[in-house]
Amino acid sequence: METYEEHYDSMVKAIKRYMPGANMALIDKAVQYADAKHEFQKRKDGSPYIIHPLAVAEIVAEMGLDTDAILGALLHDCIEDTDASHDDIAKLFNPTVAELVEGVTKLTQVDFTSQEEKQMENLRKMFMAMSKDIRVVLIKIADRLHNMRTMQYQTPKKQIIKCRETMDIYAPLAHRLGMQKMKWELEDLSLQYLHPEDYRELTSYLQEHKDDAEAFMNTIQFTIKERLSQMGITNTCYGRIKHIYSIYRKMQAQGKSLEEMYDLYAFRVIVDSIPDCYNVLGHIHDLFNLVPGRFKDYISTPKPNMYQSLHTTVIGKQGIPFEVQIRTWEMHETAEYGIAAHWKYKQKAGAGEEKDFEWVRRLLEGQQDTDAEDYVHSLKIDMFDDEVFVFTPKGRIVGLPAGSTPIDFAYAIHSGVGNAMVGAKVNNRIVNIDSKLRNGDIVEVLTSKSSRGPSRDWLTICKSNQARTKIKQWFKRERREENIDHGKSSFEAEMRRNNLPLSITSDPEMSPQLLKKLAFTCWDDVYAAIGYGGLTSIKAVGKIRDDINRSIKLQSQEQVSGMPLKLSHEDDPAKRNRHAVNGVIVEDIESCMIKFSRCCTPVPGDSIVGFITRGYGVSIHRSDCPNAASRHNPREAPRWVPVRWATAEDQPFETTLELECVTRDGLLLDVASTMTTSRIRVKELAGKDLPNGHSVFTIRFEVKNVAELNSIRTKLSNIRDVISTKRGQN
Repeated sequence: METYEEHYDSMVKAIKRYMPGANMALIDKAVQYADAKHEFQKRKDGSPYIIHPLAVAEIVAEMGLDTDAILGALLHDCIEDTDASHDDIAKLFNPTVAELVEGVTKLTQVDFTSQEEKQMENLRKMFMAMSKDIRVVLIKIADRLHNMRTMQYQTPKKQIIKCRETMDIYAPLAHRLGMQKMKWELEDLSLQYLHPEDYRELTSYLQEHKDDAEAFMNTIQFTIKERLSQMGITNTCYGRIKHIYSIYRKMQAQGKSLEEMYDLYAFRVIVDSIPDCYNVLGHIHDLFNLVPGRFKDYISTPKPNMYQSLHTTVIGKQGIPFEVQIRTWEMHETAEYGIAAHWKYKQKAGAGEEKDFEWVRRLLEGQQDTDAEDYVHSLKIDMFDDEVFVFTPKGRIVGLPAGSTPIDFAYAIHSGVGNAMVGAKVNNRIVNIDSKLRNGDIVEVLTSKSSRGPSRDWLTICKSNQARTKIKQWFKRERREENIDHGKSSFEAEMRRNNLPLSITSDPEMSPQLLKKLAFTCWDDVYAAIGYGGLTSIKAVGKIRDDINRSIKLQSQEQVSGMPLKLSHEDDPAKRNRHAVNGVIVEDIESCMIKFSRCCTPVPGDSIVGFITRGYGVSIHRSDCPNAASRHNPREAPRWVPVRWATAEDQPFETTLELECVTRDGLLLDVASTMTTSRIRVKELAGKDLPNGHSVFTIRFEVKNVAELNSIRTKLSNIRDVISTKRGQN
């Protein structure tokens, strides 16, 4: 069992090494205070609770943060788990430490596994904390890292929940903050519990081949160091095997076995200056053969998370490819600890004035006028996806999410540029505004004073949350009447799809209740919000559907009691659902077997017809199914019967989509990941390559209705290199 003394000594060593100027008297005071407050608490392994704050403080010290941050780490659980208060900590230490502890406490209470509305609010809290004082989030990441290191003491269920949360939120956040060392450890620890068999296979393989790997790395390392020493270049060079999750992800993306993975090795060369970096690059390319297309210059074009290095992949005499990263010591510190190292070098006490945190403020702005599900999805794109770097005609670098278009670029420059956009040039050639931008493109936005503003279609074309938000704001401000008409049409169509009476919106008793549920004061505001994209008709109807159905049921009971019924006879749910079998009503047939055709796989919301089979009941087809065309044949017409969906059923229905895509590595993984994150149960996923450089994927899966189907189609369409999606027809 770990002891207090071991952790205290380890923390002190880290502080003396990374923060020699720290106030040790104040730190010891915080240790004693936290120890007293947590005196009767134990960790899951039975050790004293104080071991956890000591370990978190050690991680924070390794980041090179200041005394206040170390104090915040030591006291981070006091407000949540003990009788300590904000005022107590402010008086004993200082107000800044109290603010840090309270900020971490609020983040600890955040639940990232909740529904979209709550998740949006929780993510907003995190970004608010980041914009005020980045140290809050750095302490929280250190807290999560130590919890992951001791995850073996948690229940299997808790392990899965925490590891998924770590992979979804904390590891990508560490990446966005440039903290690669912590990101790798969080990913490796999560993989250990999420995919234990794969993790064991990888670690066993690496252990078995450890001697061969060390021999190879020693040979390459000696070759590089010998050449640089001859040239008089002061350097530090070392090799490493890429971290486990990186290998695992590449195996999944490329569909390769472990034995087929060759680029497992990476070498770092750390020098004193930027000219030395480029000098070393020349010697590396002289010593080894360059792998074409694998050189990246992140020194002249840094990543948004401040990462800088030269990357090149080469092959030596052994025939094994490996990556070489070349950087200065300051770049190395930033690559390892990201914003924490930046803090150390810049010695700035807050994030409010840092241009490096413009993306945090953009994410906060992005929540305005945005549906929760759309915000969470877009946020994960803006924050967690890979970036693409493009240039303005004057050479300014603009970082955008991968897959961005000229529309995203225009709104990244300024909302006025985006609103006046009429076209774009990429590398001095006119391109479509839905063209995907690539690294190094020079983008010029063509504008016109007579432009009528953005098109609604742009909302489905653009990739970034920033562009989407600004387009919605324009429609909200400029086109209210048009928004109301567009939104009302969409809302009424969704009401009809759900077999709900449109008259309910004018009911003097129900209307105020429904508007309150939607958080609006009048129906025109609801329609306007749907029109400019701040709310979807599916969400709006979904929020009020149960209230409307309860009202209909109550009024039906009143009618039975002899009281007047406000709704028309066709809106009576008892009549509407009387013949429901498997979620379908067959008109004028009391009870029959229902089966859903495999040729068109209809789902709730589709227009449907029924065909009376011989001995198998009624087969349900989509109205646009080629096999349903025979209902217009006089000889077949008597066997076709009218059918409709019953609103009371909420069961999964099987359907099929076909995706046409440009062939590339990792596409199957992207498709599978999209289905998994959308919580869609996939029954079958198959693909085949076509001779024209395209591929076709067929996905058979379950959805509850056509709205859910359309949602997953949209997500699949947004995947890079997906050309089209269409409903399966066998």
